[in-house]
Amino acid sequence: MEMDLVSHDLRKFATLMLRRNGYVLEQLLSPLVAHTTEAHAELAALAPGVLTSHHAHHYRGFAATQWRLFHRTGELKPLLYTFRALLTGIHLMRTGEVEAHLPSLLGAVPAPGYLAELIAAKADAEHGPADGVERERVHADTEALHTVLAEAEAATALPDAPTAFDALHDFVVRVRAEGPGRARGAAAED
Repeated sequence: MEMDLVSHDLRKFATLMLRRNGYVLEQLLSPLVAHTTEAHAELAALAPGVLTSHHAHHYRGFAATQWRLFHRTGELKPLLYTFRALLTGIHLMRTGEVEAHLPSLLGAVPAPGYLAELIAAKADAEHGPADGVERERVHADTEALHTVLAEAEAATALPDAPTAFDALHDFVVRVRAEGPGRARGAAAED
């Protein structure tokens, strides 16, 4: 079993949330959680207040990076990441919700029909080649999704700037003041 573990100082994580970083929001809001706390739940509840129309830039940039990687390596994984980034961005702009699970996005956002087959092929070989992929077709489909993302960004109801700055600041100050040592000490005194 493989597991990715990412760790940040709380202040840094909150700062990244305010910088339109979709990656940290995907980490925070992921349904795949090995351990959680009340602070995690509280931070997740603040996430809608950091979502902005500018998150489209993050997903557009991530898709472009993965597209270049796909062309360099010929692997299926970066191709699927390209589609996931575009579909996540479109879904976010349309609904105000972060959904980064590609199979779930297939039912929520119009996507090329062959993606389900590519997802199944990736499950068989994590870093396998994108055999049988019609490059001209996937290029046309990714270009079309870039257009859909731009249209969704232009029409989104998401604000231009985060609205949760003060709430995040207060959260970070409070959690740091409580600190893990103080929480253990309080529990030990009970």
